Amino acid sequence: MKKTLAVFAILSASTFGATISGFIGDSMCGAKHAGATAADTKCATGCIKKGDKAVLVTKDAKVYQIDADSQAKVADFVGKTVTISGKVNGDTITVASVK
Repeated sequence: MKKTLAVFAILSASTFGATISGFIGDSMCGAKHAGATAADTKCATGCIKKGDKAVLVTKDAKVYQIDADSQAKVADFVGKTVTISGKVNGDTITVASVK
């Protein structure tokens, strides 16, 4: 029982709610899109059309993976600067909302 509670406590601590702003780019180029320029938008849009996954790139070039179930939620925001609310687990975001 104590082991179960300890594991649950660790898992709970590693997943937390957050609001993070950044650029919706692509997994191939990742941090290269930290500038959020028109060229970044063109590149991200093209790479995602080719099958790359969407990622969130912050201004300080931190790249957050967007979990598979949340990819559709960010599809209309590729190439745009957004604020995502959701749960962060390591470097992966489960998206609750996008603005």
